[in-house]
Amino acid sequence: MKRKGILLIHFFFWFYIINQALFPLYIGQYEAIWLFSNKYIKDVIISTLLNMVSFYTIYFSFPVLMKFKHKVMVIIAGIAILVLLTAFRTPLEILFWKIQGNTFHAEPAFRWVYAWNNLRLVIITGIYAVLISFMIKSFESQKQKNELINQRQASELALLRSQVNPHFLFNTLNNIYSLVYKKSDKAPEAVMKLSSVMRYMFFDASADKVPLVKEIDYLKSFIELQKLRISHPDFVSLQIEGNPDGHQIAPMLLISFVENAFKHSSKLHQPGIIIRLTADKKGIKFSVLNYLKKTKLTVSETSGGIGLSNIRRRLQLTYPDRHKLEIVQDGEQYSVKLEIWK
Repeated sequence: MKRKGILLIHFFFWFYIINQALFPLYIGQYEAIWLFSNKYIKDVIISTLLNMVSFYTIYFSFPVLMKFKHKVMVIIAGIAILVLLTAFRTPLEILFWKIQGNTFHAEPAFRWVYAWNNLRLVIITGIYAVLISFMIKSFESQKQKNELINQRQASELALLRSQVNPHFLFNTLNNIYSLVYKKSDKAPEAVMKLSSVMRYMFFDASADKVPLVKEIDYLKSFIELQKLRISHPDFVSLQIEGNPDGHQIAPMLLISFVENAFKHSSKLHQPGIIIRLTADKKGIKFSVLNYLKKTKLTVSETSGGIGLSNIRRRLQLTYPDRHKLEIVQDGEQYSVKLEIWK
């Protein structure tokens, strides 16, 4: 907890204590002669100073006592502090009264009632000191806990990103290698697309959020790279609705769904992959529908895998309670629907 916050807690505590002591003046309990002579005000000042001595002695001693391993030693040390503070306060209070000339007896002298009263005040201020010490420590521990959680989530998110990037890169390089091996005229275009994609991955995608427009451009480049190895030009339908300007999104969040669709799509349908992205005032809606290959591994491959498990975890970390993800396999159709709310 910052020093400013700790000082504010102490300030408001003593403001409360002083106002409690001055309360009889607020309700007119004391006569005007007391106010005129300022004797009551002096009593409040003396009592507050003595209470501050007791409070801060216990406040700074308490953390030291908590480090003792044996409870018996803690109890003995605590009782010793109470006795010493009472022995210090009682004669000092009598001395103040004598100097002030405000006492119920003709000549101030030691009386056991003074000692018991000071012991009571020491115990009360000690309880306040312990409670405030506990409160400040709890604030500090909670802050440290939150910082550790944030650091762990940031590290985990960075790890998830690093798992996505190489997966896409290796697949794309394999596609380009195939084009080069076949001496296709599409190879130079594929290299330019890959250069654009890598620029986005290594520079823009390092940020926590990127403009939705850039993410859409990245999706378009990725789709164009994939279409280079597909003979049907209308195999992919990409529909952008609404106005993406002004929207932000976690980088490379949507690519796993599109990549998964290409991996498991059947080439017998036109279009075989239908992608829709809608941006409005409420947020972003993204859906991917593809027709599945008729293989025995279709269900197990499409329902899990490191790509989709990673994207679920990224959504939990980046958009907690602000997203909805639905993945449904209905016969030969496989659909993903993602909503992200502002």
